[in-house]
Amino acid sequence: MPTGQIAWIETIAEADARGDLQRAYQRAGDAGSGHVDHIMKIHSLHPRSLIDHLRLYKTLMAGAGPLSLVQREMIGVAVSVINRCEY
Repeated sequence: MPTGQIAWIETIAEADARGDLQRAYQRAGDAGSGHVDHIMKIHSLHPRSLIDHLRLYKTLMAGAGPLSLVQREMIGVAVSVINRCEY
């Protein structure tokens, strides 16, 4: 596994992405650097699932509801700690 890569799932690097995956990476990546988070990159073999995951994430984090973005982020951090997530 390459250094800095969390997923053991085969992934395609941003520089190697073409077609649907390249477009999906453009939507999911950081606007300044083009970097795509590992949690999204695990979908690189199935770009449609990347887009669906991105839509779900945006709905959960920014959709209508009683929780603020800060509260939603705090829940995400707490769950990551409980799951011993490294990111």
